[in-house]
Amino acid sequence: MQFIDTHAHIFAPEFEDDQEGMILRAEEAGVAQIYMPNIDHTSIDAMLALEQKHPAMCHALMGLHPCYVKEDYQKVLYEVEGWFQKRKFKGIGEAGLDLYWDKTFFAQQQEVLRIQCQWAKQYQIPIVLHTRDAFKETLEIVQELQDGTLTGIFHCFSGTVEEADQAIETGFLLGIGGVATFKNGGLEPVIQQTDLRHLVLETDSPYLAPVPYRGKRNEPSYLPRIAQRIADIKSLTLEQVATATTANAIQLFA
Repeated sequence: MQFIDTHAHIFAPEFEDDQEGMILRAEEAGVAQIYMPNIDHTSIDAMLALEQKHPAMCHALMGLHPCYVKEDYQKVLYEVEGWFQKRKFKGIGEAGLDLYWDKTFFAQQQEVLRIQCQWAKQYQIPIVLHTRDAFKETLEIVQELQDGTLTGIFHCFSGTVEEADQAIETGFLLGIGGVATFKNGGLEPVIQQTDLRHLVLETDSPYLAPVPYRGKRNEPSYLPRIAQRIADIKSLTLEQVATATTANAIQLFA
């Protein structure tokens, strides 16, 4: 039984002291692949170094996180874009919009999202979307730019059944993470009513650790706990969830 973590920032400073141990634990838990969304220009070196150490397991995505769109966003975006001339990446990310932390640069976030969606279409790779407190606004831009070639994941999906259906109709998968295990996470209706072929697993490590690790540092080895929660909600076996979500991730990032 194998799992794929479609979203983990395992190059982050939180893993400096036990990065290799974390990778080993993930392997022992059956995690075969980990996709690593970039944050900004300062995170690239650490991300690529980890990919180089574990090329079969760790896969880099390239993008600019909306929370890091600031005054110098054009310079940072130029630096990020330059990497596509140097090598191939499995996807664009972490892109999207965020209205939770700071609304100061929201117009610039929207511009950057449109640019990154165009990159995804240009290089024919999926885009991973951050939508904290901004699902509607993100969806509108994706729908505006969707020409049948844009694919990707609504990362850390935590919306309603209606919003899940809208994301799926737009051609995207839903990333299900540790929130699914929270007592008041609110994802049960979405998981119950969404076919497995539209779901992928993620940890968002080092954030959003599943129960019973909630509040602690998250890591990819906890992914089976998220899969088991989906299995319980849908009255399926863990193997059924692992098989389906792994196939979905492989197809998306092929």
